[in-house]
Amino acid sequence: MSSRERIGAWIESAPVQRFIIAVIVVNAVTLGLETSASIRSDWGGLLHLLDRVALAIYIVEIGLKIYAFRLGFFRGAWNVFDFVVVGIALVPASGPLAVLRALRVLRVLRLVSTVPRLRFVVEALLAAIPGITSIAGLMLLLFYVFAVMATGLFGQDFPEWFGSIGASMYTLFQIMTLESWSMGIVRPVMAAYPAAWAFFVPFILIATFTMLNLFIGIIVDTMQTMHEAGHAADRREVEGAMHDDTGRVLAEVSRLRADLAELRAELRGGAPSLEPSLEPSLEPSPGSSLGPGPGDGRGHGMDTS
Repeated sequence: MSSRERIGAWIESAPVQRFIIAVIVVNAVTLGLETSASIRSDWGGLLHLLDRVALAIYIVEIGLKIYAFRLGFFRGAWNVFDFVVVGIALVPASGPLAVLRALRVLRVLRLVSTVPRLRFVVEALLAAIPGITSIAGLMLLLFYVFAVMATGLFGQDFPEWFGSIGASMYTLFQIMTLESWSMGIVRPVMAAYPAAWAFFVPFILIATFTMLNLFIGIIVDTMQTMHEAGHAADRREVEGAMHDDTGRVLAEVSRLRADLAELRAELRGGAPSLEPSLEPSLEPSPGSSLGPGPGDGRGHGMDTS
């Protein structure tokens, strides 16, 4: 393993990532404490030092990643995000660029790119954008239709709320959020137009309880799809690893069988045969003291002539 590979594996390891998460959390706390004038007057030097240390750690981390992965570092969208967020902190916050000092808090968003579950949620939101765009277009059409109707119905008596299409759309948006819609807008309108509830109630049912739930439904469906896709990819990876292991085992068994067959062949061809020694000899050896067998008449010494 080369030095680049070792550094890449180390910087992506779980202990290092947990340390980076701790640094991000501490840095977020220090950035929040700097907004307090009293704390800044008492501990401003320490807070500034902690902020510089955190920034140095971020720079070292990204530098090591660039060294380990080279141009492959910029192929990851989250790596580019981290690079931009840290790069903003390096821009001198003086003169016309003083507004960039307020953007230092964007470094806290690195927590999203570091924690896998947060990263999954953001990726699901981005993947749901096409469906959300379609629903947003439908809601815009709905708002336009109701705004034209509200301007024609209530614009003469309530020009502040419904005097133009723009004012009507903004008022309808407030009604959709259910923020002071009844006592603040609808009841005063109903005082002049008693049947106005027949206009506002269907709008609330369609815009608030139907369209907004469609947003939630698309996001949840996208998260479920991504979750299942991740499980399927993991399952394919496990099955591929099991297939590779099975192939290696079968190859090893075949090799062992070949070695065993070769060993048997060597034993058959090289070792002397032991089969003749297992057969009994029917001829007496020379000089044997054994006489004729019991079936031989000469063995009794009797003359039969």
